[in-house]
Amino acid sequence: MSNRETRPHPKISIRDLHKRFGNNVVLSGIDFDVFSGQVIVIIGPSGSGKSTFLRCCNGLELPERGDITLCGSPLISKGKPLPEKQLNQLRKEVGMVFQSFNLFPHLSVLENLCVAPMMLRNLDKATAQQNALKLLDKVGLTSKAQAMPGNLSGGQKQRVAISRALAMSPSVMLFDEPTSALDPELVGEVLQVMKMLASEGMTMMIVTHEMGFAREVADVVVVMDGGGIVEAGPPEQIFGAPQSERTRQFLNAVLTR
Repeated sequence: MSNRETRPHPKISIRDLHKRFGNNVVLSGIDFDVFSGQVIVIIGPSGSGKSTFLRCCNGLELPERGDITLCGSPLISKGKPLPEKQLNQLRKEVGMVFQSFNLFPHLSVLENLCVAPMMLRNLDKATAQQNALKLLDKVGLTSKAQAMPGNLSGGQKQRVAISRALAMSPSVMLFDEPTSALDPELVGEVLQVMKMLASEGMTMMIVTHEMGFAREVADVVVVMDGGGIVEAGPPEQIFGAPQSERTRQFLNAVLTR
């Protein structure tokens, strides 16, 4: 676990979160806090509610019950979201990176990074481009600024997607299995960017199946199953001395594949 200091007030606070799809209970009574500078890595079997949990944290999924506070402001209260205008304002504080890259195919890499800051942060074109080029340099893609997304590899597309999220200067970054759609040889280049963000103190919540990455980067590893948190703790505890039998079963299954 890193030595990054945390602040007394959480960046994200979740209380009694419940979510269902029809008769299928996806989240059941989740309580959790994420503090500034923390890297939270969420692991668990498929269907355990990991992605739904993450999507609730920026209002992409709305729970039936529960409260979510983001950067000190209520995002969802008693299962009800903010009015759309306020919700969109608060969402500016959260960058989201999905399994699929979701780049605009008709825009160049540089244009993909500039469009949201210009529209939502009211940046002028020159400033947006300057910031975008700095971000592309950070992820090793300066030479691809004028390229179209269709001409990029999967790893390059995901690095552009991460840069695009960072272009909005978010307070928190959410990653929903960002490497699951990539060929194995491209996974490393995306994880390297995420490690860099962790070393810089970016607050992050990451759903992943990359156990080595979780062990190396996480401040807290959260194990989910059946819509709830089975266990949460530092990686040395979760991977070295898990308290829950369900955690032991899951790790035995994924680490011996």
